[in-house]
Amino acid sequence: MRTPSTGREIVLEAEPGRVYLDRETGEELEVVAQLLPLAPTPSDLPWTVENLRICNWCDQFAQRDLNDCPNCGRRMAPLGR
Repeated sequence: MRTPSTGREIVLEAEPGRVYLDRETGEELEVVAQLLPLAPTPSDLPWTVENLRICNWCDQFAQRDLNDCPNCGRRMAPLGR
């Protein structure tokens, strides 16, 4: 969320329909981004560029140590070395 006049940003877990105010200026905060939960996956690898690959079926990211895509459920192609 961002304060319009100062540009100060904060990250918080917000509830729909609730109004949040900046504690310094008293202005209403505006939503500028939304974090979405990731799909459950059996991988323990963090979601970093080094650990991701692209599913050859649905073109979505998946961790490198998975055989089946967590998004479409299909078997991904073998990794090239």
